[in-house]
Amino acid sequence: MAANSSGDIAEAKFLTVAEVAAMMRVSKMTVFRLVHSGELPAVRVGRSFRVREEDANEYLRKSFYDAG
Repeated sequence: MAANSSGDIAEAKFLTVAEVAAMMRVSKMTVFRLVHSGELPAVRVGRSFRVREEDANEYLRKSFYDAG
């Protein structure tokens, strides 16, 4: 996982799977699938996962396409 622009990972904001799911308006299971497939980078903390807010936003940015 790359460090944020300032180079200090401690300044990164980490989100829970539930927070990412709410942000993307999908189920928690969808977020788990993205994490397990490697499409969405995450850090394992104990038995749960945390996703950097920047990574979640980047995933959404890359997912946009022009339907018109």
